[in-house]
Amino acid sequence: MVVTTGAGRGYSFTCLPRTAIRIADRHRNGAPAAPKGWFCYDTGCASPAVPSLRIDLHTHSTCSDGVLTPAALVRRAASRQVSLLALTDHDDVSGLEEAASESRATGIRFATGVEVSVTWFGQVVHVLGLGIDPSHPGLRDGLRQLRTSREARALRIAKQLDDAGISGSLEGASRHALNPATIGRGHFARYIVEQGLARNVQDVFKRYLAAGKPGFVPHQWADLGEAVGWIRASGGHAVLAHPERYKLSRARLRALFQQFKELGGTGMEIGVGARMNPLPQLHLARSHGFAVSVGSDFHSPVEGATDLGDTAQIPSGYPVVWDLLADMPAAA
Repeated sequence: MVVTTGAGRGYSFTCLPRTAIRIADRHRNGAPAAPKGWFCYDTGCASPAVPSLRIDLHTHSTCSDGVLTPAALVRRAASRQVSLLALTDHDDVSGLEEAASESRATGIRFATGVEVSVTWFGQVVHVLGLGIDPSHPGLRDGLRQLRTSREARALRIAKQLDDAGISGSLEGASRHALNPATIGRGHFARYIVEQGLARNVQDVFKRYLAAGKPGFVPHQWADLGEAVGWIRASGGHAVLAHPERYKLSRARLRALFQQFKELGGTGMEIGVGARMNPLPQLHLARSHGFAVSVGSDFHSPVEGATDLGDTAQIPSGYPVVWDLLADMPAAA
C-alpha cells in the first residue's frame, strides 16, 4: 500500500501492515508526522518525526551455538529496541516456539527462521530460511539429517584436538552445548578459551579450528539445492547469509549467486562492520535481482563485534526481505 502525504511535498511511504513503513523519499525539514505506530527502517533518516525500526534477521540461541536462551535473546532484543527479529539457529528450529511466545509478551514482531549449513564445491556456505513453517516434514527431516552429521563431526573434531594435546574437548564442548544435537565449533572454541589456551573465540578459530589447523574437520553438509528446496517447500524465503565472508574469487561468487537465484533463492544478507561499506554489497544484490536482508549474526553479548540490532543501514530504493514477511502473523 502506498500512501502519499505532506501538503505539496509528495513524500511517499510504503507501508508494512501493522508494523512499519519504509520512506522512499528522505524527508528532512518540515516533514509531516507519520501515523501513530509507523516506523522508518532507515536508521540514517534525519527526520525526528518518524522513529527508526531496528531489524535483525540473523540471530542464534542456546538451541545452536548462542549463549542466551530463546526467551532471553528476545528480551535482550527488546531492551535494544529491536522491532523485527528472527531466530535462525544452525540446522535447528526447536527454539522458535519459545522465542515466538516471548515476542508476543514483549511486543516484538517475530519471524520464524533457521540457518542451514551447505557445502558448495568444497566451500561451506550458509542459507537462512525466513518465514518458514518449522513443522513442515521435508524441512524437519532435512535438518534432522544435518544434526546427525553434526554429531559425527564433533566426535572427529574432539579426536583431533585430543591428539593435539587438548584433552577432554568433547566433554568440555558438550557443557557449552545445551542442545547436544547441534554441537559445533563454537562450543569447542568456548572450551578452549576456558582452558586458557586462547584469548577469545576468534583466536581459537584462527589457531585451532580453521582450515589446516589441528581441529579442522572437512565436512559435507547439505547440497545448495536441497537447502533452498527445504526452505521453499516450507513456505519460507531463502537468503544467502554473509556472502562477504566466503573465500571465493569474484567469478566463483558470481557463480554461487547465479545458481542460488536459479534454485529459487530470494535474498542476500548485507554484512555489517566498522570498516565495511554496504554499497558494493547492495549493488551486487541488485545486479542479481535479490532482495536484501540484514542481521547481526548474534551469538553472545561478549563474543564478536556486533550486538542484537547492530545491522546495516539500507537506503531507500532497494527491495528488502522484510517486505516479503509483512503479511506473516506476528508469531507462529
